[in-house]
Amino acid sequence: MSEIICERIAMQRIPVDVARLGSLMCVVPPEPRVNQETGQIRTDADGTETWVVGVSVRQLERRRADVIEVTVSGEPKGITEGMRVLLNDLVAVAWEIDGRKGTSFRASAVLPHAGPVPPAPPAAAPPKQRGGGEA
Repeated sequence: MSEIICERIAMQRIPVDVARLGSLMCVVPPEPRVNQETGQIRTDADGTETWVVGVSVRQLERRRADVIEVTVSGEPKGITEGMRVLLNDLVAVAWEIDGRKGTSFRASAVLPHAGPVPPAPPAAAPPKQRGGGEA
């Protein structure tokens, strides 16, 4: 784990084992990451524009899915809403700025995934009805 400290910003980069995440699906297609104050597209340290992709994550043993926004340098090609994706070199970045804290996600690439779809967990049985007649 590495730590970066800049003036009022402290960040920790934590590698994520994507093999344990299960099914990854694009739910918000790639769009430029924009600085809300200036309207300019944000860039990385090398000057490359950064893009953000909304990815639904559903672990195989769970029914609930979470959506994370993944930032990547350069426009991801061939990614559309509803497509299964691969995340290369995913890291979680724990950050703190001026007393606010959060976690963001960054990957070296977001790629289309053409592999087989993992099996869904079994559906819950419908609740049993009590009583025996109609009201």
